[in-house]
Amino acid sequence: MQKMGVFGAFWHKYVKKTLLISLVLALCISVYNLGEKIYLDQQVSGLNFVVVLDAGHGGIDGGVVGSNTGTKESEINLEMVFLLKDLLEKGGFKVVLTRSDKNGLYGSATNGFKRRDMQKRFDVIRQAKANLVLSLHCNKFSDSSRSGPQVFFGDSQGQKLAQKMQTVLNDFTKNSHSALKGDYFMLKCTTSPSVIVECGFLSNPNDEAKLCDQNYRRQLAEVIFKGVLLYLADGVVNDTV
Repeated sequence: MQKMGVFGAFWHKYVKKTLLISLVLALCISVYNLGEKIYLDQQVSGLNFVVVLDAGHGGIDGGVVGSNTGTKESEINLEMVFLLKDLLEKGGFKVVLTRSDKNGLYGSATNGFKRRDMQKRFDVIRQAKANLVLSLHCNKFSDSSRSGPQVFFGDSQGQKLAQKMQTVLNDFTKNSHSALKGDYFMLKCTTSPSVIVECGFLSNPNDEAKLCDQNYRRQLAEVIFKGVLLYLADGVVNDTV
């Protein structure tokens, strides 16, 4: 096989990236926001674009707990990940999960289980060669009036994704939160864009009730999916190939 020169290699990468963005744009055009539903009528395949979905907590680490229902954050996180996985795969993306059941990733529940759990998540993200990482969580605060989804980022790559995601989430929930920078381990596992999406406050009765409702979770997943598509449509793409 004839080797490409520097310009040839650059041109090959440019054409490939342009094609990828065009496909994402075509997908975005086919996403219609009708009321609270997003309908996808075109499937894009072959993007070779890997999205890692991380369901926060798991096993003996249930995360925060709903004030009224006692629902564990870890359960809601996993349900949200499954809904997002379905949407992304129908859109032609390759999806990798850090965990796919109620268990944690730490093995035995002994000292240091949290560190082992986080290391496993790190390993999954690195091995997947993720183009994008979404870590799903639920929030809790001493002031029960605090409500709505909140997005965190760790660097400038994640900031662009977080801002796009926060905008569509604010539109959906009628909140006015800003994407915030956070010093969290899950935001440091890759140089690709990574965000933590706090889906709502389990300390807020209204948020808790909605997050325990399957129909609301489905709508929320569709909005997060829309945020991913709009981010990619801006041409901010990190191709692993």
